[in-house]
Amino acid sequence: MKKLDRTPFNMDKKPVRERRVLMPLAWALSFPSTWKRKLKINKENMEGLKPPYLLLCTHHAFIDFKVTTVATFPTRLNWVVAIDGFLFGEYLLRSVGAICKRKFINDLKLVKHIKYTLDDLKGVVALYPEARYSLIGTTAILPDSLGKLCKMLNVPVVVLNMHGNYLTQPQWNLDMRKVPLAADMTQIIFQDEIKDLSIDVINERIRKAFEYDEYKWQKENKIKIDFKDRMKNIHKVLYQCPSCLTEHQMNSAENRIWCEACGKTYEQDEYGVLKATTGDTEFPHIPDWYEFEREQVRQQILNGTYRVEDEVRIESLPNAKGFHVLGDGKMVHDTHGFWVTGYFDPNFDLIREPLSLYGLHIEYNYKNRGDAIDISTPDDSFWIFPKTKKDIVTKLHFGVEELYKLAKKKG
Repeated sequence: MKKLDRTPFNMDKKPVRERRVLMPLAWALSFPSTWKRKLKINKENMEGLKPPYLLLCTHHAFIDFKVTTVATFPTRLNWVVAIDGFLFGEYLLRSVGAICKRKFINDLKLVKHIKYTLDDLKGVVALYPEARYSLIGTTAILPDSLGKLCKMLNVPVVVLNMHGNYLTQPQWNLDMRKVPLAADMTQIIFQDEIKDLSIDVINERIRKAFEYDEYKWQKENKIKIDFKDRMKNIHKVLYQCPSCLTEHQMNSAENRIWCEACGKTYEQDEYGVLKATTGDTEFPHIPDWYEFEREQVRQQILNGTYRVEDEVRIESLPNAKGFHVLGDGKMVHDTHGFWVTGYFDPNFDLIREPLSLYGLHIEYNYKNRGDAIDISTPDDSFWIFPKTKKDIVTKLHFGVEELYKLAKKKG
């Protein structure tokens, strides 16, 4: 493999406004896709609002960016984009106003770039604070620092809560489905009140505005999805059998998910509801199964049995020029946090304690190279691919979040 330039991405370079010449291209890519899916946008408290303001968006699938473009038309945007997004082309991404970010780290440079965009460029910054696509169509963890950021920026805050995007293309199965789209665009914090609001109140407003449940939305709106493989690969998220409690022995195909250990099988109807083919249906509502798994991980942490260990392949993404394969290593995640060592270098020692990581970026079959987790430092992003354990990245994500919550509670 050709040796890649490992010079860290230039995080100091200031953002620019979206080039006007590229705006028609963005609209041409966005409007046909959203028209095809009959996008309906409900705007509240938006009358008279002009830039600068902060736009906080829910995060479901790639089509989010198209919905955001249509919802804000004809406003120019600056986008906060993860480092792997810049693999599409750094010059192009910078030209459309993108601001680079490494996921789940404290990033003062990003804060400075956002403030510069709002104060000096008088723009609109689109930020996806969940920092990854929703795994099961419900709200992901939001950082406590979000309220503090909004307070410091001192501009109006708008939330774009999208619906149907996850159902169109869930992270665990990227085949497109025909699903109508909707979005609620609401100004939740006004310029004349932000100085008087506490950080806790700001966070409360954001969390309330960010509430969504795609399966509930589908059922309530009677949206029929007859896509043949609508459950294929969902076992990567629903990895634990709710009947026999066996982990990592689930499988799925078409509209079914089943346990290889006990044989229990569930089928999803065309409105998103699960039903066991025999016996009781523990969780007709899919997100309830997901939260059941979270509670199982939490209990393992509390009783001291939580531990995930595997041989891994480690890759590095220091800049937008591509991945660098470092080699094999070992990963351990337990109540002390992450410890990743590399056999290729005795000095490679990646440690992240529970309080240093409130969430975890995971990918299913990332670029057809396998399931992966991404642990970043300010100058590099390490992509870690488990080699032997089946469907463990979702459990790792639960482990990170629950360890953080418990560590924070203990102070």
